Amino acid sequence: MGTSRLRIIVTGLVGLYPVGGVAWDYLQYAIGFARMGHDVYYHEDTWSWPYHPLQKTYTEDPGYSVKYLEDFFKNYAPDLCSRWHYRHLHATSYGMDKAAFDAVAGTADIFLNVSGACIIPDTLSPRCTRIFLDTDPGYNQIMLSERLEWSENVERWCAGVAEHDQHFTYAENIYGADCTAPRLDFKWKTTRMPIVMDLWEPLARRVSHETSPWSTIMTWNAFKGKLIYKGVEYASKGAEFEKLIDLPRQVGVPLKVAVGGVNAPLERLAAAGWQVVDGPEATVTPAKYQDFILGSRGEISPAKHVYVAMRTGWFSCRSACYLAAGRPVVVQDTGFSSLIPCGKGILAFNSAEEAADALRKVENDYAFHAKAAFAAAREYFDSSRVLGKMIEDAL
Repeated sequence: MGTSRLRIIVTGLVGLYPVGGVAWDYLQYAIGFARMGHDVYYHEDTWSWPYHPLQKTYTEDPGYSVKYLEDFFKNYAPDLCSRWHYRHLHATSYGMDKAAFDAVAGTADIFLNVSGACIIPDTLSPRCTRIFLDTDPGYNQIMLSERLEWSENVERWCAGVAEHDQHFTYAENIYGADCTAPRLDFKWKTTRMPIVMDLWEPLARRVSHETSPWSTIMTWNAFKGKLIYKGVEYASKGAEFEKLIDLPRQVGVPLKVAVGGVNAPLERLAAAGWQVVDGPEATVTPAKYQDFILGSRGEISPAKHVYVAMRTGWFSCRSACYLAAGRPVVVQDTGFSSLIPCGKGILAFNSAEEAADALRKVENDYAFHAKAAFAAAREYFDSSRVLGKMIEDAL
């Protein structure tokens, strides 16, 4: 199997969660591979009711999700307009019909299951390399190790992960001495988010206004149960954001958070000086997501507690998008600072004081850090580099 031109199926969760950040997370894989000259298809079959972000509820009607996928490809990847297959509740096909998709699956070289989002199609060619890509490190390894009962269909999910031939992870520090995420019997290969740079470069050319807020986009959800490994409980992102709640009082720049999910302390955030907007609403389309970043000075963000506490080395897909838009990022260190150079455009912090210092440092020489942010995106996240290495490592 050469790496000249491969037939690649990329999976995702864009129909399940049709919001801007999710679309960019998954569909840059499909576009990135296509830009490299590969024969690429996007496939989604989660067996789940899709979420309707405007009605804020799960729905049995696939209409919004189907139109969302259709529009994304039309606007950002016209060459892939006839190359997507959305399977609603494992029963009805949209985009490609099922027979056409099955024919592609039967001749595929790579099935890239991003986030393990989809059930492996039974029509896949037996010679196809099935890749599981762990985008939620620490959480996934604990789940594979402990099989916590509160997680829906956990046994089926664990069996599904094991069915893949290769296992990649965003835990770039998984073999580091300080990483405590269980490796289990998988031969983890490390990777990071691919950014299709030309879709972001026009944003980087537009200089940020000095009164623009530093911002982030997040979901406040706690896990559905207690995430416990070896007697230690690990938490989600809200727990780490708590440490930054008073940050607006410590820095002389406006801070903004677009927040979704349940039980977010919106009033407390606003009282502490954060500008608070509804996350899904503010970033619902791919264009709105880019506009939100464009209207930002840079990103200020913690990471999920489990990423930080286990020193996974995870780096945010969203932060990579900020960088590609020429917006510096001040982000909590998960162990990535030993793998990705920091200090120029990317500044890592371990405490609220360090975050405040980093914001001041960037503001003291903003033009330098904005330029460095874009250079870092090109150097460390450019899709042709990231995906080229992934193909090399997989095959």
